[in-house]
This record gives sequence, C-alpha cells and structure tokens, in this order.
Amino acid sequence: MTNQSRHPRYDQMFPILEPHDIERLKRFGRSVTYLAGTRIVKSGSLSPGIVLFLSGKAEVSQETAFGQREVIVTYGAGQFTGELAQLSDRPALVDVNVTENAEAFIIAPERLRDVLVQEAALGERIMRALILRRTNLLEISAGGPVILGRSDSADVVRLRGFLRRNVQPHRVLDPDRDPAAAALVERFNVDIHHLPIVLCTNGKILRNPGENELARCMGLVRRIDEARLFDVAIVGAGPAGLAAAVYAASEGLSTVVLDCRAFGGQAGASSRIENYLGFPTGISGLALMARAYNQAQKFGVEMVIPDEVHHLGVERNGRGSTYTLDVGDGESVRARTVVIASGARYRRLNLANVTQFESASVHYWASPIEARLCENQEIALVGAGNSAGQAAVYLAGQVEKVWMIVRGANLAASMSRYLIERIEAQPNIEVVLRTEVTGLHGGENLTDVSWRYADTGEETKRQIRHLFLLVGADPNTDWLAGCDVALDSKGFVKTGVGENRHPLETSLPGTFAIGDVRAGSVKRVASAVGEGAQVVAAIHEFLAEAH
Repeated sequence: MTNQSRHPRYDQMFPILEPHDIERLKRFGRSVTYLAGTRIVKSGSLSPGIVLFLSGKAEVSQETAFGQREVIVTYGAGQFTGELAQLSDRPALVDVNVTENAEAFIIAPERLRDVLVQEAALGERIMRALILRRTNLLEISAGGPVILGRSDSADVVRLRGFLRRNVQPHRVLDPDRDPAAAALVERFNVDIHHLPIVLCTNGKILRNPGENELARCMGLVRRIDEARLFDVAIVGAGPAGLAAAVYAASEGLSTVVLDCRAFGGQAGASSRIENYLGFPTGISGLALMARAYNQAQKFGVEMVIPDEVHHLGVERNGRGSTYTLDVGDGESVRARTVVIASGARYRRLNLANVTQFESASVHYWASPIEARLCENQEIALVGAGNSAGQAAVYLAGQVEKVWMIVRGANLAASMSRYLIERIEAQPNIEVVLRTEVTGLHGGENLTDVSWRYADTGEETKRQIRHLFLLVGADPNTDWLAGCDVALDSKGFVKTGVGENRHPLETSLPGTFAIGDVRAGSVKRVASAVGEGAQVVAAIHEFLAEAH
C-alpha cells in the first residue's frame, strides 16, 4: 500500500491539532470512549461524523475485492477521521478500526458544517484535509465500488465516467488483463458476456447498473424529504447552478440542487480552462467545479445527484405559490422558488449509427479515461468552439494524431485566439476546414471514420477507433413542457419579459433562468457564475414581496 507519510502534503492531509484547537472544537461534539478492536466506521454505511482522538490509535483501511485488508493510514492523538463523505453525510468509503483504547469526541455532519463556518481558520484546515483525503483516495484507487469488466467496454467506460465526474473513488478489474480478476468472474459465476458487474462497498452486487441505480447503491442519492419546503430549488449543477447554490445557502436560504448526471455540466468535462479569472496557469473544468461543489456542501446545500427532473408544477394559494419538481418514482421536491440552470444537451451527428458507438468509441468530452483509451492512436475530433480546442490540445499530448474536422471556413469565428495559436503550434493536430463526417464504420467498436471536403466533394476514410464530438449543444428544456415557462424558437428560456419582471425571471413568477439555458446568455463559465450570484438577489426580493 502507498506509504502515506511520504505524500508531499501529508501534514495538511493528516494534521495534528494543538490542544487549544481541540478545546475550540469540543463545543461542537460529544465525548466517546472506544475499546481496542471497535470498528468506528464501516465502508458502505453512514459514519457518525468525524472522530477527533484525544488518545489511542485507529487504522483506516479497506477490504479488497479479494478479501485482503489494506491499511491506508493510522490516526493518533490530535488527529481526526473523515473525508468529504462525512461532510455530505453520505456512506463511508473506508473502514476505521480502533487499535488502542481511545478517548475521543464525535462531530456530527451537521455540526461539522457549523465548525467550517463559525471557526474560519480551523475550519479551513479541516476542509482542506477532507478534500485532500478524497483526492488521495482517487489517486490510489482506494475505497468506493469495484467494477469488474473489460476496461475498454462501452459500459465500463460509461460507469467509470459517471464515477469520475462525481469524484468517487473506484477500481476497475479487467479479467482479460488480471488473472485475479478472472478468478473473481469464476467465483461470482458470471458469464463473461454479462459483464460488467459492480461490487458496492455495502456488499451488494449490481449487474451492469444504470447511473441512478449505482448512485443509490452507493448512497449518493437518498429518499427525498417531501415534507420539507426549500426556499430555492436549483435544477442543474453546472457553473451557474453551483454558483447560485453557494450564494443562496451562504445567505441563509435553504437550498437543494438537482442534476440528472453529475455536477459541473459541460464545464466539468473541459480538460483545461485557461481564460477563467484568477487561474493564470489554467485549471481543469472538473477541478474548478469540484471546488464549487464542495463549497456548496460546506454551506449546507442538499445535493440530489443524479436524479432527473421530469416536470415542474405549481400550487397556488393565498400566501403565494409552491413549486413541485417531479423526479420520478413517486418522489418530488417542493420549493418556494425555482432556478432553471439545466444547461444544454450535447449534439449528436446526424448519422443513423452514432449511438451504436457511444461510450466505447464516440465521446462527448475528453477526460483522462478517454485519453487512455486512445493513447498512441489516430483520433478524429469534430468541433470548432473553445471546448473543441481545449480537447484537441489536451488529446494531442496523448495520441499520435488529431484530425480536427471543422464545417466552417476557419476557427476564428468561434474559438479564442490563444487556443488557435496553441493548435497551430501542435505538429500532430491537422485541421481540415469545410469538412463534415459522413460515415462511421465497424461492428461492436468503431474501426473507421469517413469525411467529405465540401469544396471538392472528395471523401476520405481513415482507420480511427475513437471520435470526439464537441459540436455544441441544444437547450435542456424538455422537462418544462406543459408549464407556463416561455421558450424562444430555439427552445431557450426567455427571461425579463413582461411588466415588473427581473431580467433573470421567467414568464412564471418565482422561477428564474440562468446560464446556458437562458435565451441571450453569454455562453462562458464566468458569465454563468455571475448570473448564479445575481439571481440570489432576485430571489431575496421575490420572497420578501411574496411574504
């Protein structure tokens, strides 16, 4: 197992608190005594919170899919257990066992959030430790579910992408490459054609689950409290939705965020953002959005991810209106106001068989998972916007060649100049203008891609196993059908129309639209974040007038 003491940020990841720090924390917790051999935390089950040790020792460990016990770190006096799962009161990813009789006290998740807000300096150290520990679990593939299946299969790629986008540690065991994994297939008596299976930390085995099924098994999604009336419900956890959540919750509004897949939206899939204020060296979209997601949880935002909103309803009464968001399976969320931040859906090529190759061969973002799949190969990428440019530059460092297929006559009309210059400087990126893909060929996996040059009619067919599509998106507003929210001719939400309407308010009073889904919005991360902050002022104003 990795020697944690050698980690360059070990002291920040596993700080030893001074006596005066411990005294400040005691008011947030309750005292406990543990005997050696006690299991404080079991992976797959809810933890009591973070446990701060006054004396004794405890080991953090995981049980592998092969029944072996691996120790991750040992805690002593002045140190505390926990990582981000405890902040959001989700099931633990690892076990914690007491190895020496211990005196300690427990800070429950709701009180932990009080610590982070009320004890700023100390809370910053604790928050940093929780984040670094989750990052470390991701790096060493410790904790979380085990995916048993071929690493290049469409469903394994799909499940890995879902877990990565939600920053969940996991491991993949490929029976084609690992004899021990092949032995597990025999042990569980699984037909090789029925892979993948997922071994959850709570002991359950899922056969090729959907994202929501996996999330519920992991405890990421739990039963909604339908008796609770939130001040604001935000649909969409992209930059706009997360910004609104952070500002709303930090200003005392009870807030819930719903998203059908993962936090971050399209920004979360960006390999590198270099023109976002305050990050001169750039930052990956996932890292930026993960910070916002953790920040929202710090202020007590309730996250319902992944859960898809199917319909927006409204109940009017003498004291105002209550909005109901239907998420299926008989569950719904109730709120006094709604923020529509549902962003956009990725566009597909107009080819009959494109869905046949999705996940395994056709990709809509470029993460390390996809980069590893096409390492040292030729790939094709369709698109001419900033997302396409960022993906092309990122993939160029991993693959033999990038064919960048562009319908327009140049890149300047839709791409930032710094990205164009970077593309021109990459010897293994070839931009083909006024060109479009005409065919995808192969059986279970993609083998060849054809494209045609508009000026000459000439068609080219190349041996390409991975195609990246970053051709824009359409507004994600189908779920608004049947309610009184007005859309423009392209399906974007209209705002600020009518007398006494806030610029971000829709035609349905008390509902607001921000980010890419809003008609007329600037499609940039910074603009989305700005609208997320701005909408909170409008919500305060609406609630004050309504009551």
